[in-house]
Amino acid sequence: MNQTNAVVIPDEVVMNKIYVIRDQKVMLDRDLAELYGVKAIRLREQVKRNKERFPENFMMQLTEEEVECMVSQNAIPSKQVLGGALPYVFTEHGVLMLSNVLKNEKAIQMSIRIIEVFVKLREIILLHKDVSLLVEQVEKKLSKQDEKIKVLFTYLSKFIEKEDKPRSEIGFKRKGK
Repeated sequence: MNQTNAVVIPDEVVMNKIYVIRDQKVMLDRDLAELYGVKAIRLREQVKRNKERFPENFMMQLTEEEVECMVSQNAIPSKQVLGGALPYVFTEHGVLMLSNVLKNEKAIQMSIRIIEVFVKLREIILLHKDVSLLVEQVEKKLSKQDEKIKVLFTYLSKFIEKEDKPRSEIGFKRKGK
């Protein structure tokens, strides 16, 4: 693929179209159709014709409750946008399979781009987990240090209390002073 045919779309545009549903990162059929440059109805037709290529871990149809939730979170402006049908959502694997059934150049290039964003998102999540683990380890070390510092201050305060007691003078006492 040469650079002139490469799809240029910011990562954020694709990331903003990725949702977490049923603990999976997915994209709506209408968003994919828009990115692939096809009509959503054509995309659904191709999926129905090739149903065997889309097992449950590649694609799922949203329930009425999930649609309501997406509308309430402004992921979908309203149910009317969907045209009355419950939308399909596609996982990373489903996105890749879609480009195979749509068979248009833009879909193939866009699919590659979307997969790159999914991978980048996965790396960000892993990095976030690593950073969280590191912060947790530092917090544990600090709490141990806190305990040691408290013990140190306890000993210091006991030492200072001993210092405050008047000491008896040693040596000869002079007359007149």
